[in-house]
Amino acid sequence: MKLQADRIEGRNAISRHSLSGVVVNGQPYRHSLTVPWQGDVAAWEVDGFESLTPANFDALIALQPQLVIFGSGARLRFPAPRLLAGLMASRIGFETMDTPAACRTYNVLLAEGRAVVAALMFDPEP
Repeated sequence: MKLQADRIEGRNAISRHSLSGVVVNGQPYRHSLTVPWQGDVAAWEVDGFESLTPANFDALIALQPQLVIFGSGARLRFPAPRLLAGLMASRIGFETMDTPAACRTYNVLLAEGRAVVAALMFDPEP
């Protein structure tokens, strides 16, 4: 059994996740957000998958990650390539997963010391 700390000093670790939110460094969030490997966790102004725009993804470029992990909500949905043009032009890797899988993958990459950003969408509750 491998034991590890709930928090990696100076890094933003996701300690819990569900289909309705996450806990990052002890702080709960119940809205779409970006979780960079370091720095401030921020609300991600996304109203839903159908309303995604290139600007939503272009905003992630300023964080200068090696890789963006996109959590598309409760189910796996792939954004149109035109939305990712800025990331591709900046040579930033991009992976799409459902949000729970994105949270798990983000933590693995964080533990490896990677410069990774999780861009997590949460489906509105009925």
